[in-house]
Amino acid sequence: MPILALILLFISASMHALWNLLLKNSDEKYIAMGWQVILSGIFSLGIIFFTGLPPRSMWGLAIVSMILEAIYFILLCIAYSDHDFSLVYPIARGAAPALLVLWSAVFLREQLTVAGYIGLAMITGGMIVIGATTLIQSDGEKPHLRGILTSLSVALIISIYTFIDGTAVKNGPALPYGLSMFVMVPFVTTPYLTRKYGWSHFADMWRKKRGYLLLGGVLGLVAYMLALFAYTFAPLSYSGAIREVSAVIGAFLGWRFLKEEMGGVRVAGSAIVFAGVMVIAAFG
Repeated sequence: MPILALILLFISASMHALWNLLLKNSDEKYIAMGWQVILSGIFSLGIIFFTGLPPRSMWGLAIVSMILEAIYFILLCIAYSDHDFSLVYPIARGAAPALLVLWSAVFLREQLTVAGYIGLAMITGGMIVIGATTLIQSDGEKPHLRGILTSLSVALIISIYTFIDGTAVKNGPALPYGLSMFVMVPFVTTPYLTRKYGWSHFADMWRKKRGYLLLGGVLGLVAYMLALFAYTFAPLSYSGAIREVSAVIGAFLGWRFLKEEMGGVRVAGSAIVFAGVMVIAAFG
């Protein structure tokens, strides 16, 4: 695994975790997410005037990825309002890399080392352990089938759009491709959110937390662009898994700044994830 790719992915994961920390602090998470998508799109539109559009050969992949990311965003909004899903969402983040390994092996013919597979298994397992802490804290309440199916749907969509994006940027310029996606996504997500919550709520949040929203837009855009650059020269299977370190960093930030309980099980899961990353870095 190239060291530069590891650095880019760790920075990307840290920025993504910071954005999620800001999101947790918001009373209107869905609207804050909507603003992040809108502002990232506006920033991308400004930059794309200087970079130009991606080659026509990439337009189809960009449109498909945009649709999948919009669906992912809408599912997240549903998930945040579904208590059942809050019990199993971290497991979806662990399942996504496992599915991505499958797509990369079948369609990209990526051949990983034995140590690489062990590292990936450790990352996936660690993520599941972290997710299990929510189950432990639920006082025996069992997640409903709806929550489980939603989490698996999110994992599937994450794995597919990551595969599409990774395939695209391995065959064309990453910056125009990523910017074009960010420009398109708000045209799908914003009508959904404004219809569901009303534009007045959007305007009210903009008046109260403009700086916070602008920061979220920058973090979301830069974090994913860094990941796209890593995908251009690093194995997609490894890269997709290492990006999920954001959940571990997010758990630490939540413990440090929001006084959330870290717990022995979550610490153990985090240690397993980081050990998996080190295995990939050294032997993958």
